[in-house]
Amino acid sequence: MATSNLLASVFGRSPIGPTQQHISAVHACASQLEPFFEAVFAERWELASEIQLKIITYEHQADALKRSIRLSLPKSLFLPVPRTDLLEIVTMQDKVANRAKDIAGIVVGRKMRVPESMREAFITYVRRSIATSAQALQAIHELDELLETGFQGREVDRVEQMVDELDVIESETDRDQVKVRRMLFDLEQTLPPVDVMFLYQIIEWVGDLADRASRVGSHLQLLLAR
Repeated sequence: MATSNLLASVFGRSPIGPTQQHISAVHACASQLEPFFEAVFAERWELASEIQLKIITYEHQADALKRSIRLSLPKSLFLPVPRTDLLEIVTMQDKVANRAKDIAGIVVGRKMRVPESMREAFITYVRRSIATSAQALQAIHELDELLETGFQGREVDRVEQMVDELDVIESETDRDQVKVRRMLFDLEQTLPPVDVMFLYQIIEWVGDLADRASRVGSHLQLLLAR
């Protein structure tokens, strides 16, 4: 057996690259929500359906990567990071893509319409939620640098700052959610009750996407603390 193969069998192949590929697919999925809702606002349902298919495709890619990581992640004690910690990060990343798919599915399925007076605030809210995913992406892509530095020094400080910024963005998303919910509350009497119910659901899920992305950062922070 070649030396490199022997080392790989003992220490395990690095799971960092696949984990970063996974968060890239996850963020690609979430980032489609902005053009998706712009198509919804314009009632361009054919375009919205095309973007929904892109979201589904990215979510399937993320699922395939998640399964691959789970099946191939070595159980050796010589992994560069604890196996359970990495699996928790991948699981939480995957939930971001799942939520993006849920949002697009219900909106297209019901051909939901966002009241015109809410649209500017709503798309700002969606963009902020996507920004949490983008920040999680940046943080996870620092994992290889953390490994090179042995989870010490300035790189740890840099990643901790990224996680702090992620928490700030998620808090801003919470404030956006309150604003959008209040706007919908003011319009309730003018809209069909079923539409109102599903709009509240979508507002909740957009916030949930941001919360899930924030939890990726929280799991990464726990990894740094070990």
